Amino acid sequence: MPVFTGSFLHTMDKKGRLSIPARYRDVLHQRGDRSLILTNFEGYIMAFPQSEWLRVTEELNKQPTFDKEIRRFIRFLNARAEECTLDRMGRILIPPNLREYAKLERDVCLVGTGRTFEIWNPQAYEVHDKQLEESIGDEVYQKLPV
Repeated sequence: MPVFTGSFLHTMDKKGRLSIPARYRDVLHQRGDRSLILTNFEGYIMAFPQSEWLRVTEELNKQPTFDKEIRRFIRFLNARAEECTLDRMGRILIPPNLREYAKLERDVCLVGTGRTFEIWNPQAYEVHDKQLEESIGDEVYQKLPV
């Protein structure tokens, strides 16, 4: 299955429209998806192809209904989730509440994470990326199945 890789700096217009990189649009096309589900997560926006969002929510719905932590997480993930369809020019409209949550202004950074991609404030991503590189230790590599 095609995956999202690479990172891209893009500009969002004043209305909140963001052009999705051609490479990511190709992945969506190959997967048969025409829309994305955007949601808040850890200070950035997670962008799920619709088919992936359905898979994730199906798995979450299998979790114990009365587990308070799981309910809180599902509520957090779903409360601000918005479906965004790509227009003819390959753009999506990022809703104001999500732009505010991720502190997005004009410039944004899109980061591929395999089955999804993330939309970041570029300065926040730069800080995160430096911390990430410094924090990956041998214990992570030992957990990987490769």
